[in-house]
Amino acid sequence: MGGKLFRNFSFLSATISFFILIGIFSILFLYAQDAISEFGFDFLFNDVWEVDEDDEDLGVFGGLIPIIGTMLSTLIAMLIATPIAMGIAIFLTEIAHKSLIKPVSIAIELLAAIPSIIYGMWGLFYFAPVVQSLFGGNGVGLLTAGIVLAIMIVPFMSAITRDAMNSVPHVLKESAYAMGATKFEVIKDVIMPYAKGGIIGSIILALGRALGETMAVAFLIGSVITVPERITDPTTSIPVLLANNFAEAQGLETSSMYYLALILFIVSFIIISIAKFIFLRKEVK
Repeated sequence: MGGKLFRNFSFLSATISFFILIGIFSILFLYAQDAISEFGFDFLFNDVWEVDEDDEDLGVFGGLIPIIGTMLSTLIAMLIATPIAMGIAIFLTEIAHKSLIKPVSIAIELLAAIPSIIYGMWGLFYFAPVVQSLFGGNGVGLLTAGIVLAIMIVPFMSAITRDAMNSVPHVLKESAYAMGATKFEVIKDVIMPYAKGGIIGSIILALGRALGETMAVAFLIGSVITVPERITDPTTSIPVLLANNFAEAQGLETSSMYYLALILFIVSFIIISIAKFIFLRKEVK
């Protein structure tokens, strides 16, 4: 009886998750119909976002700039965060003294509990001037947003990677040491391959967080609808554009924002699906 009840509950939970996913997609697609009919796939390659001065319900809208801003800020964040998170996980599992492991782990995990708006305020008033002095520009732009976004996703990635590395059986590491392997060789040839599934999972989770982050990026990316020519230039991203303009949007602009949200939903789904079903399948094989 208990096994059947548990099986039915699990099936119901999985079914609800599936229908929630379908429901989100359906709502976004329904409300984006006007923009899809008006602009079609040209929306993806148009860098203009202008409301008609004579009729606020009309205008010309394109998603190229926020799409570019989303992808570039996420790419910068992942390039910075991934090696740092891997280094933290390796330090905590293989290098750190026992007295350091717990306090360092708690400190890193506490970073994940800080609200994103706090990261945005800190980045704007204290970190942006540093970026400005080192790289030029006005301190607000892609690079600043990407760096702070990297700091935000490091705790997620490092915590999951650390747990994956801790799951490596001690007998494997001890056997490698017994054969004369160095600590670096044990990490590279034993721990990393064994924990690859967890490492990829941490990257997937961090990528999903970075793609959808709004408040911190809104403080730091500049919120300017222009194509960035340099890495320090201000621009915008899909979540930031939606957060800043959605409340005041009307007519076709509102539909265009739903179109952008639909694109972000599809892009996130595709990226995470590729990572999950291709890379993890290789790990299983």
